[in-house]
Amino acid sequence: MERHATGAGRWGGLARFLVLYAALYGAYGVLSPVLPGFLAARGLTPGEIGLLLAAAGALRLAVGPLAGAFADRHRAGRSVLAASLALAGLSALAHLPGTGLAQLIGPALLYAAGTAAPAPLADALALAAARGGAAFQYGWVRGAGSAAFIVGTAAAGWLIGLHGLAAALVASGGLFLAAGAAALALPAGAAALALPAGPGGAARAGARWRGFAALVALPRFRRTVLVAALVIGAHAMHDGFAMILWRSAGIAATTAGLLWSVSVAAEVLVFLLVGPPLLARIGPATGVAVAACAGGLRWAVLASTTALPWLAAAESLHGLSFALLHLACLGLIEASTPADLRTTALALYGTLGLGLSGVAATLASGALYGAFGASAFWAMAALSLAALPLVPALRDR
Repeated sequence: MERHATGAGRWGGLARFLVLYAALYGAYGVLSPVLPGFLAARGLTPGEIGLLLAAAGALRLAVGPLAGAFADRHRAGRSVLAASLALAGLSALAHLPGTGLAQLIGPALLYAAGTAAPAPLADALALAAARGGAAFQYGWVRGAGSAAFIVGTAAAGWLIGLHGLAAALVASGGLFLAAGAAALALPAGAAALALPAGPGGAARAGARWRGFAALVALPRFRRTVLVAALVIGAHAMHDGFAMILWRSAGIAATTAGLLWSVSVAAEVLVFLLVGPPLLARIGPATGVAVAACAGGLRWAVLASTTALPWLAAAESLHGLSFALLHLACLGLIEASTPADLRTTALALYGTLGLGLSGVAATLASGALYGAFGASAFWAMAALSLAALPLVPALRDR
């Protein structure tokens, strides 16, 4: 009977995380492609849109680590996650009556604050509940999130066609609120991240900035964030200019969209099926090396050719260059950081390793692509391969 109850609790916990990730990433998928167009339709100039989005990005970089640190100090991961999602949902809906920069900057900044922390908070709670794969695989819930993002993006186009741009904000706001409710329904063990007993944990919990300093002092954590910044940052040129490159080469918009879909499908496949058993066999440090090599090969192909078979093969490497890297980095963070600082660590990884590096690489990509065209992807190949010398120091000693 006890074994049956344990199994039921395990699968019940997995189901609740699947609902959370589906609602969270579905909300992102509905709104992310639409928001700039909505702002333009409400009277903002391109310059104002750029200013607003830049301010929102800067606010996320600040709020994310602070929210993670607060969740760690107060052992309130579930509550902070639910509050952040509620703020994201309400602020998305608050865009609806606004016109012009003066009326929309407030909702936009609140939306940025609300969306700064949910991803790392959800990851921290899911990793704790997964118990290293004993309960379930983190990749299952993250893969469900990627699939929901695809569905949300497709649904956004359908909704806009029927009811206009505002419908996407209504749907996204509702999904964020549903994700907040799902966060509150997570298993009781996910309500707080475990704070170790003893003076060390208490001291870290009592000091606002000591948690950041403790994490930065960990060499393995620093290297994990750096390799993520290099390999993920190298994706910036693809995200910004791949479609432009393909269209200029005469590839039809439908075909270009299919190429992009190949990369997302590969991401879902690695998260759900391939990644967890592969990393269990080769280890997270070797997984980082595989991801870096896959990225180097992918960007070398884009620098060299626009032949469709080669492009399709290169796009399929996204499952390794992004999804496998993310799984490997989460494994390294889980192995190298204290449990009472795990949410802070994931927030720093998300903002520095993924967010800030993406912003910096995007700025560089514009200048490089403008100067060299497709050949600029060689720089992204070099950036990804630059992570390889750091791999030996990531291994367990």
